[in-house]
Order: sequence, then C-alpha cells, then structure tokens
Amino acid sequence: MKILKRIAVAVVVFLVIAYLGVLVAVYALQRDLQYFPNGEITPLEELSLARAQTIRIQVGDGEVVNGWYAPPQSGMPVIVYYKGNYGSFSAEHERFAAWLDEGYGFVAFDYRGFPLSPGAISEDAILSDSVEVFDWAREQGGSDLMIWGRSLGTGPATYVASLRDAEALLLETPFLSAVQVAAERYPFLPVHWLMQDQFPSNQWISDVEEPVLVAHGTADTTIDVSNGRRLYDLAPNPDELWIAEGADHSGLWDVGLWEQAREFFARY
Repeated sequence: MKILKRIAVAVVVFLVIAYLGVLVAVYALQRDLQYFPNGEITPLEELSLARAQTIRIQVGDGEVVNGWYAPPQSGMPVIVYYKGNYGSFSAEHERFAAWLDEGYGFVAFDYRGFPLSPGAISEDAILSDSVEVFDWAREQGGSDLMIWGRSLGTGPATYVASLRDAEALLLETPFLSAVQVAAERYPFLPVHWLMQDQFPSNQWISDVEEPVLVAHGTADTTIDVSNGRRLYDLAPNPDELWIAEGADHSGLWDVGLWEQAREFFARY
C-alpha cells in the first residue's frame, strides 16, 4: 500500500508540474499562438483596382503601417476595413474590386507585424494602428465613413466605433471577446488570467452609437456563432443580425454578405 501511495503522489506531483509548465509555455508564447501573420503579399500593380493607390501612415512612435486607399466616386462613402488574423489584407482584393465597382472608396492595411507593415504585434499596437488609419481616412475629407471589421478585425472596428463617429459598423464573424473564444477553445486553461490581448468587444460596444450589422455563419468553427448573437444583443443601436445557415468562418462573402452590406450601408 505504501508503494501505491507513493506512486499516486508521484503521479499527482508530475501532473501538477507538467500543468504549470504548460501554463508558463502558453503565457510566454501566447502571441505566437494567437496571431497568424504569415502570408503572401499581392502587389497592387498586379491588380485592376481603379483609383487605388498604396499608402503609408505614421503610427505609434515613428512607426508606419502600409495599405491601399481608393477615393470614392462622388457622393459615395469610404469603407474603412479592418482585416482578420491571417496573412495580408492584400489577399482580399476581390472585396475591394466589388466595392470600387459600386462606387465606394476604401482604405485597408496590415497591422504592425503583419506582412506589409513592420513591427511587433500586440493588442495595443493593433488598436492604435486602427484609430490612426481611421483618422487618416477622415482627413481625406468629405466622404462618409463606414467601418467594416472581419474576425480579429471586429475587435479594433468596435473599439474605433466606440471612440470615433462613423455612419455604420459592420461586424463579420465577430467575437464577444478574444478571451471568450480562448476560454471556449481551451476550457482547461485559466485564460482570463494568462491572456494579455483580450480584445473586450463586449465592453467597447456599449459606447458604440453607430447602427450595427452583425454577420455570422452557423458552421463557423473558429468563432462560434453564439459570439455574434451575444455581441449583437449588447449593441445600443442594433440594425440587423444576419445569420447564414451552413456558412463557415470564411464563407460569408460567397453566400451574399456584400448584398447584405450594401443594403445596410445604403440605409445610412
């Protein structure tokens, strides 16, 4: 019996030490686990995006972010686009082409640490970059601004909308908060204590005065659709909750998101 007790104690000690080791590793490597910035850059000169030009916007302490800007046709708004977590915004040029064809302008960019913009990734940097880009778009003059955030970009989109005045806010596959998604994915880890970049959209949205459209798919395995529903319920000025049956995290554009967005923007 003594031998069995010693073995049991040894096993428990080993498991505790192993678990603590996992916590230390997760804390130390968390941004490598949270962000996926690698991806190919699509050069603007290889595309047929009328009116679009490359831009370089100063952010932070002398750093810069790089992106594309296209002015709108007369009387049309500009879409300020906040990209998701993978690769470069330039991979989403199909969207930009559709917007330009309808007369919209747009500004899109890579956060610091993503392919086109040098620097280190963090929540603070992403939020700062996002505010600076919005302010830059406002300085271009005259046009109404529509904010569109996708996935990770729904965090900074909500944050910017809570601080600045735009005509409307569209959130594509949003999270309630990034830490909520982590808790759903890793229920065995105390992520609320460990996670530095929590993106609390559920808090920011209480200060959003703009009308809000939330779009989500029922087959989203990256950010569960319940996140979108709950965030929409918190919006002070909800306009539309568009749930696409069977659509996954990357599938909303292909099942009619732009048609929904166009009608939403036209209302404002």
